[in-house]
Amino acid sequence: MASTDITSDRKRPDGPVSPADAKPDDIAGLEAGLDALDAVQIRRTPVREVLKAKVLPPVVAVALVLIVWELLVRAEVTEVYKLPPPSAVWDSAVDMWLKGTLLEVVWTSVSRGLLGFLLAVAIGTPLGLLVARVKLVRAAIGPILSGLQSLPSVAWVAPAVIWLGLNDSMMYAVILLGAVPSIANGLVSGVDQVPPLFLRAGRTLGATGIRGTWHIVLPAALPGYLAGLKQGWAFSWRSLMAAEIIASSPELGLGLGQLLENGRSNFDMPGVFLSILLILFVGIAIDLLIFSPLERWVLRSRGLLVKN
Repeated sequence: MASTDITSDRKRPDGPVSPADAKPDDIAGLEAGLDALDAVQIRRTPVREVLKAKVLPPVVAVALVLIVWELLVRAEVTEVYKLPPPSAVWDSAVDMWLKGTLLEVVWTSVSRGLLGFLLAVAIGTPLGLLVARVKLVRAAIGPILSGLQSLPSVAWVAPAVIWLGLNDSMMYAVILLGAVPSIANGLVSGVDQVPPLFLRAGRTLGATGIRGTWHIVLPAALPGYLAGLKQGWAFSWRSLMAAEIIASSPELGLGLGQLLENGRSNFDMPGVFLSILLILFVGIAIDLLIFSPLERWVLRSRGLLVKN
């Protein structure tokens, strides 16, 4: 009996409490917390809330821009041939659609931009890994990549035409020179932000060399790499537009940049505004269809975004 009293009076040491020693209130609180977490993860946002939060704001913004645009035209702040009304731009788009050239012009530029971007990814990714992981290569090439990233892409159009002529190869060369430095620098920045503990843990588990790069470095550097890819696409698209505006040839076909230049040459301001809007629309569409889902996937995989 005495031993029982001594045991019951003995102070428990600090440390984890076993399920047998836990109080019913503690277990109930723990279960309630887990249920709350599960409820957050499985919640689905109603379609009405999605439309209100994600669709309505840009629609309202576009409507306001069109209203202001129309008001400026009616107020005659400048000549109509300099600032055409939205209806004139719409008529220009409808005319191209009826002729069957609108989608063809858009696809000519989009196909070039996407193919050039994929080539830039194939070159910029191993280059970025090499610069990030080899100190000698970083010391030699790192400053050059930073300098190339700040160099306007339009500067490469003239030498590319001289080297390669007026053809698609010239277009892709300008895209690569504009996009590869951004992708490589983005990956370098992502690798630099990988916690050293991850690398040590990977080496302890035998993930070294290519295996360590594939299983440890790249997944940990994914946010920075994705930011570099997004910036690389922006550079690809801008480089392509600069090349299409400056270099014109029947062999190149009619792209959005050439459509813009043709509108300027012919004093066709509705055509100029239509070209600008189409270039803007393609950039927004690529971001919404490709990069935004990738960003959400990365955030969800790291527990930084609640599934809706």
